Amino acid sequence: MLSRLGERETATVRLEEGVAAHRLALQVVTRQSAPLDWARTQDNLGTALRRLGERETGTARLEDAVTAFQLALEVRTREQAPLSRANTQMGLGKTLVKLGERESGTKRLEDAIVTFRTALQELTRERVPLDWAETQMNLGNALARLGMREAGTDRLLEAIALMRLALQELTRERVPLLWAATQMNLGDALLALGEREKGTRHLKEALEAWDLCLPVIESSAPEDKAQTIRGSRDKTKAEIARRASAPVATNPQPVAPAAK
Repeated sequence: MLSRLGERETATVRLEEGVAAHRLALQVVTRQSAPLDWARTQDNLGTALRRLGERETGTARLEDAVTAFQLALEVRTREQAPLSRANTQMGLGKTLVKLGERESGTKRLEDAIVTFRTALQELTRERVPLDWAETQMNLGNALARLGMREAGTDRLLEAIALMRLALQELTRERVPLLWAATQMNLGDALLALGEREKGTRHLKEALEAWDLCLPVIESSAPEDKAQTIRGSRDKTKAEIARRASAPVATNPQPVAPAAK
Protein backbone atom coordinates (compact mmCIF):
# COMPACT_ATOMS: atom_id res chain seq x y z
CA MET A 1 0.00 0.00 0.00
CA LEU A 2 2.80 2.45 0.89
CA SER A 3 4.55 1.72 -2.40
CA ARG A 4 1.35 2.35 -4.37
CA LEU A 5 0.77 5.65 -2.60
CA GLY A 6 4.37 6.61 -3.27
CA GLU A 7 3.92 6.09 -7.01
CA ARG A 8 1.36 8.93 -7.02
CA GLU A 9 3.47 11.41 -5.05
CA THR A 10 6.47 13.46 -6.09
CA ALA A 11 8.25 12.93 -2.77
CA THR A 12 9.96 9.60 -2.08
CA VAL A 13 9.02 9.16 1.58
CA ARG A 14 6.21 6.67 0.92
CA LEU A 15 8.36 4.63 -1.43
CA GLU A 16 11.20 4.52 1.07
CA GLU A 17 8.76 3.42 3.76
CA GLY A 18 7.45 0.75 1.38
CA VAL A 19 10.97 -0.58 0.77
CA ALA A 20 11.61 -0.71 4.51
CA ALA A 21 8.29 -2.50 5.12
CA HIS A 22 8.98 -5.13 2.47
CA ARG A 23 12.46 -5.77 3.84
CA LEU A 24 11.04 -6.10 7.33
CA ALA A 25 8.46 -8.58 6.05
CA LEU A 26 11.22 -10.68 4.51
CA GLN A 27 12.66 -11.20 7.97
CA VAL A 28 9.44 -13.00 8.89
CA VAL A 29 8.30 -14.51 5.61
CA THR A 30 11.20 -16.75 4.61
CA ARG A 31 11.79 -18.70 1.45
CA GLN A 32 11.82 -21.95 3.42
CA SER A 33 8.60 -21.38 5.39
CA ALA A 34 6.40 -19.74 2.72
CA PRO A 35 8.16 -19.65 -0.68
CA LEU A 36 5.30 -18.15 -2.71
CA ASP A 37 4.66 -15.40 -0.16
CA TRP A 38 8.40 -14.75 -0.01
CA ALA A 39 8.54 -14.46 -3.80
CA ARG A 40 5.57 -12.08 -3.84
CA THR A 41 7.28 -9.89 -1.24
CA GLN A 42 10.50 -9.89 -3.27
CA ASP A 43 8.49 -8.84 -6.30
CA ASN A 44 6.84 -6.02 -4.36
CA LEU A 45 10.23 -4.95 -3.03
CA GLY A 46 11.61 -4.89 -6.57
CA THR A 47 8.74 -2.71 -7.75
CA ALA A 48 9.21 -0.22 -4.91
CA LEU A 49 12.96 -0.09 -5.50
CA ARG A 50 12.44 0.44 -9.22
CA ARG A 51 10.04 3.30 -8.64
CA LEU A 52 12.45 4.86 -6.18
CA GLY A 53 15.42 4.34 -8.48
CA GLU A 54 13.63 6.02 -11.36
CA ARG A 55 13.52 9.23 -9.31
CA GLU A 56 17.19 9.14 -8.37
CA THR A 57 20.27 9.81 -10.47
CA GLY A 58 22.25 6.82 -9.22
CA THR A 59 21.72 3.16 -10.05
CA ALA A 60 22.02 1.47 -6.63
CA ARG A 61 18.25 1.18 -6.09
CA LEU A 62 17.76 -0.14 -9.61
CA GLU A 63 20.49 -2.73 -9.10
CA ASP A 64 18.79 -3.83 -5.88
CA ALA A 65 15.48 -4.05 -7.76
CA VAL A 66 17.07 -6.36 -10.34
CA THR A 67 18.29 -8.62 -7.54
CA ALA A 68 14.85 -8.71 -5.90
CA PHE A 69 13.09 -9.59 -9.16
CA GLN A 70 15.65 -12.29 -9.96
CA LEU A 71 15.18 -13.83 -6.52
CA ALA A 72 11.41 -13.87 -7.02
CA LEU A 73 11.87 -15.62 -10.37
CA GLU A 74 13.77 -18.44 -8.69
CA VAL A 75 10.51 -19.43 -6.98
CA ARG A 76 7.96 -18.18 -9.50
CA THR A 77 8.59 -20.86 -12.08
CA ARG A 78 6.64 -21.12 -15.30
CA GLU A 79 5.24 -24.47 -14.16
CA GLN A 80 4.01 -23.25 -10.76
CA ALA A 81 2.98 -19.65 -11.40
CA PRO A 82 3.17 -18.74 -15.12
CA LEU A 83 1.34 -15.40 -15.00
CA SER A 84 3.01 -14.26 -11.78
CA ARG A 85 6.36 -15.15 -13.30
CA ALA A 86 5.58 -13.18 -16.44
CA ASN A 87 4.55 -10.13 -14.41
CA THR A 88 7.80 -10.33 -12.46
CA GLN A 89 9.67 -10.52 -15.76
CA MET A 90 7.88 -7.38 -16.89
CA GLY A 91 9.05 -5.57 -13.75
CA LEU A 92 12.57 -6.84 -14.30
CA GLY A 93 12.50 -5.73 -17.94
CA LYS A 94 11.41 -2.20 -17.01
CA THR A 95 14.26 -1.98 -14.51
CA LEU A 96 16.80 -3.19 -17.06
CA VAL A 97 15.60 -0.58 -19.55
CA LYS A 98 16.02 2.19 -16.99
CA LEU A 99 19.53 0.96 -16.18
CA GLY A 100 20.30 0.71 -19.89
CA GLU A 101 19.26 4.32 -20.42
CA ARG A 102 21.83 5.41 -17.84
CA GLU A 103 24.70 3.28 -19.14
CA SER A 104 26.76 3.60 -22.30
CA GLY A 105 26.68 -0.11 -23.09
CA THR A 106 23.80 -2.04 -24.60
CA LYS A 107 23.75 -5.25 -22.55
CA ARG A 108 21.01 -4.10 -20.19
CA LEU A 109 18.76 -3.12 -23.09
CA GLU A 110 19.46 -6.41 -24.85
CA ASP A 111 18.66 -8.32 -21.65
CA ALA A 112 15.44 -6.33 -21.28
CA ILE A 113 14.36 -7.26 -24.80
CA VAL A 114 14.91 -10.95 -24.08
CA THR A 115 13.02 -10.62 -20.77
CA PHE A 116 9.98 -8.96 -22.38
CA ARG A 117 9.87 -11.50 -25.20
CA THR A 118 9.93 -14.31 -22.64
CA ALA A 119 7.10 -12.71 -20.65
CA LEU A 120 4.98 -12.55 -23.80
CA GLN A 121 5.00 -16.34 -23.98
CA GLU A 122 2.48 -16.24 -21.11
CA LEU A 123 1.04 -12.74 -21.40
CA THR A 124 -0.87 -13.41 -24.60
CA ARG A 125 -3.44 -11.09 -26.13
CA GLU A 126 -6.18 -13.68 -25.75
CA ARG A 127 -5.39 -14.36 -22.10
CA VAL A 128 -4.60 -10.89 -20.69
CA PRO A 129 -5.01 -8.26 -23.44
CA LEU A 130 -3.97 -5.22 -21.39
CA ASP A 131 -0.91 -6.91 -19.89
CA TRP A 132 -0.02 -8.16 -23.37
CA ALA A 133 -0.28 -4.65 -24.77
CA GLU A 134 1.71 -3.07 -21.95
CA THR A 135 4.46 -5.63 -22.45
CA GLN A 136 4.47 -4.95 -26.19
CA MET A 137 4.82 -1.25 -25.43
CA ASN A 138 7.71 -1.88 -23.05
CA LEU A 139 9.38 -4.19 -25.56
CA GLY A 140 8.99 -1.51 -28.21
CA ASN A 141 10.52 1.08 -25.90
CA ALA A 142 13.51 -1.16 -25.20
CA LEU A 143 14.00 -1.79 -28.93
CA ALA A 144 13.75 1.94 -29.64
CA ARG A 145 16.33 2.83 -26.98
CA LEU A 146 18.68 0.23 -28.43
CA GLY A 147 17.95 1.32 -31.99
CA MET A 148 18.88 4.90 -31.13
CA ARG A 149 22.41 3.66 -30.42
CA GLU A 150 22.75 1.71 -33.64
CA ALA A 151 23.35 2.85 -37.19
CA GLY A 152 20.57 0.80 -38.78
CA THR A 153 16.81 1.23 -38.58
CA ASP A 154 15.57 -2.34 -38.05
CA ARG A 155 15.17 -1.96 -34.28
CA LEU A 156 13.36 1.35 -34.66
CA LEU A 157 10.99 -0.03 -37.28
CA GLU A 158 10.14 -3.01 -35.06
CA ALA A 159 9.67 -0.71 -32.07
CA ILE A 160 7.23 1.49 -33.98
CA ALA A 161 5.26 -1.53 -35.19
CA LEU A 162 5.01 -2.96 -31.66
CA MET A 163 3.86 0.32 -30.13
CA ARG A 164 1.18 0.72 -32.75
CA LEU A 165 0.10 -2.85 -32.10
CA ALA A 166 -0.08 -2.13 -28.36
CA LEU A 167 -2.31 0.90 -29.01
CA GLN A 168 -4.99 -1.42 -30.36
CA GLU A 169 -5.62 -2.45 -26.75
CA LEU A 170 -4.18 0.52 -24.83
CA THR A 171 -6.88 2.98 -25.85
CA ARG A 172 -7.36 6.42 -24.34
CA GLU A 173 -10.76 5.39 -23.02
CA ARG A 174 -9.54 2.24 -21.24
CA VAL A 175 -6.14 3.27 -19.88
CA PRO A 176 -5.44 6.96 -20.57
CA LEU A 177 -2.06 7.12 -18.83
CA LEU A 178 -0.67 4.01 -20.52
CA TRP A 179 -2.09 5.22 -23.83
CA ALA A 180 -0.32 8.56 -23.37
CA ALA A 181 2.97 6.90 -22.37
CA THR A 182 2.80 4.70 -25.46
CA GLN A 183 2.10 7.67 -27.71
CA MET A 184 5.03 9.53 -26.14
CA ASN A 185 7.41 6.60 -26.68
CA LEU A 186 6.07 6.16 -30.22
CA GLY A 187 6.87 9.81 -30.91
CA ASP A 188 10.44 9.31 -29.68
CA ALA A 189 10.94 6.27 -31.93
CA LEU A 190 9.48 8.06 -34.94
CA LEU A 191 11.75 11.03 -34.28
CA ALA A 192 14.83 8.80 -34.14
CA LEU A 193 13.80 7.19 -37.43
CA GLY A 194 13.00 10.54 -39.04
CA GLU A 195 16.39 11.95 -38.14
CA ARG A 196 18.03 9.25 -40.27
CA GLU A 197 15.93 9.94 -43.35
CA LYS A 198 15.80 12.80 -45.84
CA GLY A 199 12.03 13.20 -45.88
CA THR A 200 9.70 14.49 -43.20
CA ARG A 201 7.06 11.74 -43.03
CA HIS A 202 8.23 10.17 -39.78
CA LEU A 203 8.99 13.54 -38.20
CA LYS A 204 5.39 14.59 -38.90
CA GLU A 205 4.12 11.32 -37.44
CA ALA A 206 6.18 12.00 -34.30
CA LEU A 207 4.44 15.38 -33.98
CA GLU A 208 1.05 13.69 -34.30
CA ALA A 209 1.88 11.23 -31.51
CA TRP A 210 3.10 13.96 -29.17
CA ASP A 211 0.12 16.23 -29.94
CA LEU A 212 -2.24 13.38 -29.07
CA CYS A 213 -0.65 12.55 -25.72
CA LEU A 214 0.28 16.05 -24.54
CA PRO A 215 -3.14 16.96 -23.01
CA VAL A 216 -3.08 13.80 -20.88
CA ILE A 217 0.56 14.32 -19.90
CA GLU A 218 -0.12 17.94 -18.96
CA SER A 219 -3.01 16.96 -16.70
CA SER A 220 -1.60 13.79 -15.13
CA ALA A 221 2.22 13.75 -15.21
CA PRO A 222 4.95 15.95 -13.72
CA GLU A 223 5.35 19.25 -15.57
CA ASP A 224 8.90 18.45 -16.68
CA LYS A 225 7.61 15.63 -18.93
CA ALA A 226 5.19 17.99 -20.66
CA GLN A 227 7.95 20.58 -21.06
CA THR A 228 10.23 17.97 -22.62
CA ILE A 229 7.57 16.96 -25.12
CA ARG A 230 6.82 20.58 -26.01
CA GLY A 231 10.53 21.26 -26.48
CA SER A 232 11.00 18.23 -28.73
CA ARG A 233 7.88 19.13 -30.67
CA ASP A 234 9.06 22.70 -31.32
CA LYS A 235 12.51 21.56 -32.45
CA THR A 236 10.99 18.92 -34.70
CA LYS A 237 8.68 21.49 -36.28
CA ALA A 238 11.70 23.68 -36.95
CA GLU A 239 13.56 20.74 -38.54
CA ILE A 240 10.58 19.95 -40.77
CA ALA A 241 10.47 23.59 -41.90
CA ARG A 242 14.22 23.61 -42.51
CA ARG A 243 14.05 20.49 -44.66
CA ALA A 244 11.09 21.83 -46.61
CA SER A 245 12.90 25.06 -47.45
CA ALA A 246 16.35 23.57 -48.11
CA PRO A 247 17.13 23.50 -51.87
CA VAL A 248 19.68 20.73 -51.37
CA ALA A 249 19.44 17.89 -48.83
CA THR A 250 21.72 18.47 -45.85
CA ASN A 251 22.45 16.54 -42.69
CA PRO A 252 19.50 16.92 -40.30
CA GLN A 253 20.05 18.51 -36.93
CA PRO A 254 19.50 15.97 -34.13
CA VAL A 255 16.60 16.60 -31.77
CA ALA A 256 16.63 15.31 -28.19
CA PRO A 257 13.79 12.78 -27.70
CA ALA A 258 11.16 13.22 -25.01
CA ALA A 259 12.28 11.36 -21.86
CA LYS A 260 9.99 8.57 -20.67
